[in-house]
Amino acid sequence: MNKKTQDKLAKTGLWLVGIFLVGILALFIGYMLYKGLPMLTPGFVFGMPSDTEAGGGVGPQLFNTVYILLLSMLFSIFIAIGAAIYLSEYAKDNRLTRFIRLSTESLSTVPSIVLGLFGMTVFVDFLGMGFSILGGALALSLLNLPLLVRVTEEALQNVPQTYREASLALGATKWQTIRKVVLPEAAGGIVTGIMLAGGRAIGESAILIFTAGTTVSRHMADFDLFAGGETLAVHLWYVMGIGLVPDRVEIANGIGALLILVVLIINLLFILLQRKLKTVGNRKN
Repeated sequence: MNKKTQDKLAKTGLWLVGIFLVGILALFIGYMLYKGLPMLTPGFVFGMPSDTEAGGGVGPQLFNTVYILLLSMLFSIFIAIGAAIYLSEYAKDNRLTRFIRLSTESLSTVPSIVLGLFGMTVFVDFLGMGFSILGGALALSLLNLPLLVRVTEEALQNVPQTYREASLALGATKWQTIRKVVLPEAAGGIVTGIMLAGGRAIGESAILIFTAGTTVSRHMADFDLFAGGETLAVHLWYVMGIGLVPDRVEIANGIGALLILVVLIINLLFILLQRKLKTVGNRKN
């Protein structure tokens, strides 16, 4: 068998594997949407939940999902970018930086339920936040940090060194070079990391059960940081686990479809932002 035939066989095999994986994903999403889309009426998406009667909605849970996600990303993005800038641009390769990277990698392998127990001990009990939106957002930020630090550092390291050298040669300081040259060039990779972390956080339940709780405010959109913070994923677990509503299967299907649509919409917004940043960067170049 010659090399050209081997190359064609390898390419065909990879295409088949890719088609198979995409097919599984499409089948899963299609099934969830088929089962859940009939439930996504305005009354269900924006209505109040019910503990015992059929026909309840998930409006407060939908709001809490987006609210906690935004708060957790707000807490973690700036810390992650700062840590990544230090590791990529300032830190030398020594025991301290190797220890920081090892700690970051180790934190990313910690099960979310362990982070939930830590959040309950620190945020809920020690700091007295109770089961609240703020406690859930702070605990969720611990889950986001390792991924954001790792992806942001890789994005910064992928910026060609010649860009830094050219900026410094023109008289810019190191911080000016990082702020006006390196970060804009790495913005696409940073946005990708934020998108991945956000998609993971939306579907998280274990860490939020221990910190945000399984109750919601009586208002559709309650910005009180100390209000009950049950999200869509937690409500899905609650309904199927210990819920008493007679239509819990239909509610679970609706929540599953709604979660998929929320993730797709958020990813689409991030993709549009990524393209916008790329277009602005090409214009500057």
